[in-house]
Amino acid sequence: MNDGGEQGAPLHGWLILDKPHGLGSTQGVSAVKRAIREAGLPKTKVGHGGTLDPLATGVLPIALGEATKLAGRMLDSDKIYDFTIAFGAQTDTLDLEGAVIATSDVRPTQGAVEAVLSRFTGPIEQAPPAYSAILIDGQRAYDLARAGQQPEMKTRAVTVHALAICDPARGDPGEDNGVDAITLTAHVSKGTYIRSLARDVALALGTVGHVTLLRRVKAGPFRLDQAISLDKLAQAAKERSIAQLLLPLTAGLDDIPALPVTPDQAVALKQGRILPGDPCKEGLMLAMLGDTPIALVSGDQAEISVVRGFNL
Repeated sequence: MNDGGEQGAPLHGWLILDKPHGLGSTQGVSAVKRAIREAGLPKTKVGHGGTLDPLATGVLPIALGEATKLAGRMLDSDKIYDFTIAFGAQTDTLDLEGAVIATSDVRPTQGAVEAVLSRFTGPIEQAPPAYSAILIDGQRAYDLARAGQQPEMKTRAVTVHALAICDPARGDPGEDNGVDAITLTAHVSKGTYIRSLARDVALALGTVGHVTLLRRVKAGPFRLDQAISLDKLAQAAKERSIAQLLLPLTAGLDDIPALPVTPDQAVALKQGRILPGDPCKEGLMLAMLGDTPIALVSGDQAEISVVRGFNL
């Protein structure tokens, strides 16, 4: 699990934070940088693999060292969220931190919720929240919204791979009573806004709603059971054992096949040179010299070329 070597060696790999409520993604990066300093480790490049709203909790991949070269790839990965929709009120931020802008007395049944979810599964179009970081004429949408303007949020194509009630067994299928809130699990493509999804589900049910709980349980290959709390990170800094919490750089590439290379081929790739192609070795691959990642490469019948090299 340790890709950082002995104490004092540069760190390369992933720390998966269980981000608490109220903390921004950049604050999560700052917390890791602070822990590295307190542990007396060499200065390390740190970045995050996917923004998580301060309201949200859960999986926040933090890339260290050479793993930061993969942070952009992590931004493109699928995510899984658990989220709770409270029915009866819509807020301007579409979550519990905003001001109420619409209300409804309608409360859907659990059966009605289940019936409508298929309409939001697969490729869909959604309008992002006004309170989002999308750029509109060079300004962030949330800055315009806070200034009292109503930015026009154009719809965008996203994919909801799966959407289901989180724990349907807790409800009584025989009950026709409306529910005040319901928790769903969504497996979504990059660029999907859960707050918009919650808004649209509520509207489809003839009511309004907003998100009261949002927890990311998976981001790309990283799961909640791999995540550590800020307290555990701080304790590891004191004990100078951060490297023991580190997942290897390759953990972010679990879906990429390995391409074993010889020492001579490894040198060539590190120099950015092209290797001869192989019809049996096509597509995106991770060139490995033994247990050491050399480069992310792309291969076809003609050549194997470097997409992203690692200095390990």
